[in-house]
Amino acid sequence: MSGPERRFVTVVSGLPRSGTSLVMQMLRAGGMPVLTDDLRPPDEDNPRGYLEYEPVKGTREDASWVERAMGRAVKVVHLLLPALPPDREYRVLLTRRPIREVMASQEAMLERRREPVGDTDGSQLAHLFERQIQETEAWLRATPYCRVLPVAYHELLRDPKQGAAAIDRFLGGGLDVDAMASCVEPTLRRQRV
Repeated sequence: MSGPERRFVTVVSGLPRSGTSLVMQMLRAGGMPVLTDDLRPPDEDNPRGYLEYEPVKGTREDASWVERAMGRAVKVVHLLLPALPPDREYRVLLTRRPIREVMASQEAMLERRREPVGDTDGSQLAHLFERQIQETEAWLRATPYCRVLPVAYHELLRDPKQGAAAIDRFLGGGLDVDAMASCVEPTLRRQRV
């Protein structure tokens, strides 16, 4: 399905394990080109893939990759949003998931990989994550070259068609909303807190 020419970068962002990969999968299914290198293959924690682009991790040192992202969707971790060059427009899809679920999902992933999990109660990390996402939201509201659409993970699972339609409207229309909605598979949500 052909849509409008998008003279902006579509950024999918949020905390790790908050649904960013799902939103990227929806955009790709809906017909939007995505900027990804597929260096991180699908696995048990993300069986449909991560859809990341490795150069994004070095944005603070080199943001030249942004030029390749014009008219496409790219995943950018929330902490790197302020490093995006201010000379273009960004439409940011900011995923939100309850912090305790984010942490449970992260912990399960680390355990499967036999990596250290960290402190046992996680309260410090929960406070840190909550502060980071609040600061990110405040920064986005104050930044004229960014427009933001909050994407609530649970609402997306509850009503994929409505969520896909809202994303399509925010991005100027022309995406295949039915194909986007079909990407949402509630059984992949394994962490419920």
